[in-house]
Order: sequence, then structure tokens, then C-alpha cells
Amino acid sequence: MSIFTALNTSASGMTAQQFRMNVISQNIANVDTTRTEDGTPYRRKTVVFAEKSNSRLASFSNVLTAATRNIAGHGVKITRVVEDTKTAMKKTYDPSHPDADENGYVTYPNVNPITEMTNLIDATRSYEANITSFNATKAMLAKGLEVGK
Repeated sequence: MSIFTALNTSASGMTAQQFRMNVISQNIANVDTTRTEDGTPYRRKTVVFAEKSNSRLASFSNVLTAATRNIAGHGVKITRVVEDTKTAMKKTYDPSHPDADENGYVTYPNVNPITEMTNLIDATRSYEANITSFNATKAMLAKGLEVGK
């Protein structure tokens, strides 16, 4: 693995975690949004990551060879943002609310602030780990340049 590949891998991780933190912040901001543009309550969103693949590793034999030689990956990429349809929406009895149904219940988003804060801490720690890796690689690069002095 080259030094620049290591830097790119750490940078892709930082970019991915920053995007994840933005989506988590959007979830927290919409914890009480009962009506979106399409008229439905807000649904919690999550980010799906995948490993960046190298175009040279297109065939199965190349992937197998890379795996057996412990060749590192090339970072992470964001594949999509999905809505959480597994977690149930919250219903609260409030007949005076403008979005209440015929029985007086209001459907609130399936956003749990505690879960979101836990995910935010996780994303922050992952971001910090990538910064540490980036800085260590940068320090190795700087030491390598000092060898010629």
C-alpha cells in the first residue's frame, strides 16, 4: 500500500462519517415533524456504506489473490441513504393537533433522540480514528523525507 493510498483511504472514511453525521443531524432536527412535503410524517434515515473497489480487481481470481495477500481496501463509499421502515412510528393522542387522524392520534417520526445521539458519538469517534490514521501516515511521510538530509 502506498502512502497516498493510505491518505486517500483515511480521507474517504472522514468524508463518509461527515455525511453520516449530517444525516443523523437531519434526523434529530425532524424528531417532531409530523408532515413532510408529501403529507406523511418524517421517516428516520440511515446511510449505507460499501468498500471502494479497485477496477483492477474485477475478476474473482484477482479478488481472491488480493484477499490472501492481505492487500488493504481502497476506502469507503456511500452507496445510498435509506428510510427506516422497520422501526414503528410513534402515535400520540392529541385531538387538537392539526395532523391528528379521525381517532385523535398524531403519528410522529420513528426518530429516537437517544439512538441518534449514540450514532452521532459513534460517527464522531470513527471520524477521529480516521484523523489519527491520516496524521500517523502524514508523520511517516515527513520522516521519510527527512531520511535524505
